[in-house]
Amino acid sequence: MDRNDPFINIFREWIELFMHRSMHGYIHHARKKGLRMSVIGTLHHLRRAGHVGVSDLGEHLGVSSAAASQMLDRLVEEGLITRVEDPEDRRMKRIALTERGSEILEESVNARLGWLEEMRDRFSEEEKEQLAAAMRLMVDKAREARSSSPD
Repeated sequence: MDRNDPFINIFREWIELFMHRSMHGYIHHARKKGLRMSVIGTLHHLRRAGHVGVSDLGEHLGVSSAAASQMLDRLVEEGLITRVEDPEDRRMKRIALTERGSEILEESVNARLGWLEEMRDRFSEEEKEQLAAAMRLMVDKAREARSSSPD
C-alpha cells in the first residue's frame, strides 16, 4: 500500500475514526445491556441470513456445532431467538430472531451509528450533498470491486 497516496491516507484516517467512534458506542451499549459481542454478532448474522441451522451458525462464528448450540440455548432462554423444527427436515432446527432480539439489535445499531447524526449537523446543506454524492460513488465502486473479486 502506498503510504504517500493522499486518497489512501485520508480514507484510512476516516476508516480509523469511523471504526473507533462506532465501536465505542457499540461496546458501551453491549455492556449496558449485559450482552457479549458474540451475541450481538450472532443476532446480526441471523438478521442478514434469515433462518439458518446450528451448524451453519457454528461455521460462521468459527465454533463447533455443540458450542453454537449452547449459545443458542441461552439466547432462546433470554427470549432473543426462536428455535423451531424445520418443516422440510424435522431433524433440523431453524433459528430466527424474536421481536425482542430484533429490538435489541436495532438499539445496538443506533448506539453504534448515533454519532453520525451529531456529525451530520456540523455540515451545511451543500456539504451534505457533496459528501452524499462522494459516498454514493464509494459505495458503488466498493460493490463493483466486491462483485469482481474471485472469493
